[in-house]
Amino acid sequence: MKILVIFGANLNKLGQREAIYGDFTIDDLKRELVEYAKPLSLEFVVSNFEGELIEAIQNCDADALIINAGGYSHTSVAIADALAMLGVPKIEVHLTNIMAREEYRRFSVTGSKCDGMISGLGKDGYKAAIDIIKRRLQ
Repeated sequence: MKILVIFGANLNKLGQREAIYGDFTIDDLKRELVEYAKPLSLEFVVSNFEGELIEAIQNCDADALIINAGGYSHTSVAIADALAMLGVPKIEVHLTNIMAREEYRRFSVTGSKCDGMISGLGKDGYKAAIDIIKRRLQ
């Protein structure tokens, strides 16, 4: 079983961003998730470009998808449309609690096209998404 994990805008700068996002890098997070997900296979896409995220979703050949589109979560109808076309389980994850953030972050356009959303649990949110996907696909 394979899960595609998509990291969007500014997530490549984890470890250099505001403290609310944590002190780990994107590579640290990817390594930890690969270890946690065993024996599942994880494939990663990391991009600041909306079109690349859309193409990754459109070309997804995985059994499930975990996405954190970064700031695009709140603005990208195009990414949401791509997610709506994808017929595999989809979970959106946010490192921070978007409901406790600025008003414009409290709704996720992309999350509305996913099966569920996990917000505010830091790295553990990705692990929870992996656990849910494992249960749903067994």
